[in-house]
Amino acid sequence: MKRLEGKTALVTGAARGIGLEIAMAFAAEGAAVAVADLSQQDCAAAAAEIAGKTGAKAIGLGLDVSKEADCERAIEETIAAFGKVDILVNNAGITRDGLVLRMKEADFDAVMDVNLKGAFLMAKAAAKPMLKARAGRIINISSVVGQSGQAGQANYSASKAGLIGLTKSLAREFAPRQVLVNAVAPGFIRTRMTEGLKDEAKTKIYEMIPLGRMGEPGEVAKAALFLAGDDSAYITGQVLAVNGGLYM
Repeated sequence: MKRLEGKTALVTGAARGIGLEIAMAFAAEGAAVAVADLSQQDCAAAAAEIAGKTGAKAIGLGLDVSKEADCERAIEETIAAFGKVDILVNNAGITRDGLVLRMKEADFDAVMDVNLKGAFLMAKAAAKPMLKARAGRIINISSVVGQSGQAGQANYSASKAGLIGLTKSLAREFAPRQVLVNAVAPGFIRTRMTEGLKDEAKTKIYEMIPLGRMGEPGEVAKAALFLAGDDSAYITGQVLAVNGGLYM
């Protein structure tokens, strides 16, 4: 039997990259998947790809996670399509990098609104049906820089560190109703963003990582899959680092 047979998952930031890999992995293990991202067109295309490759049910939901009404609508539409929502993955995130002395207030606010407030709003909306059902999984995608900090990313690091605090607080609040809340903290992962780095920059990154390579999106997806399945039934409030030993 597939690990997520009969389950329904909503994944934000799932039109591409790590989010798409997570949605694909969940679908391959039997879950019906709601693919949520800013562009409805991109979400529909991703959902069609997932359905075509896995045979699972998949829908696309265009939404802005920084808006509460959008988050509530996404949960409602997922339930309307699949009857319930068992798993929420808060993966949506943006960057607006810059040194603190040059960083605009708007760039700080934008990153916090999407990366941290967006996860709070989605978790709040999903918690209502999950707590009523006395079952559910919420997985927040944090980052190694939320644990270690990073020059030039004060806003991003703060948002990802905030996700860890949010994860632990939600885990304590929701545990009595058997809703588990955990985080995954990826390190340097091979995506379109990192592939665009110059060879010299990549070499420096490899030297920092004990395993000597970047991670693959699928490796982050496998961590999320573990936290979404029955094998993690006694795990809540934890941060699973997927970083090749970059931060210990």
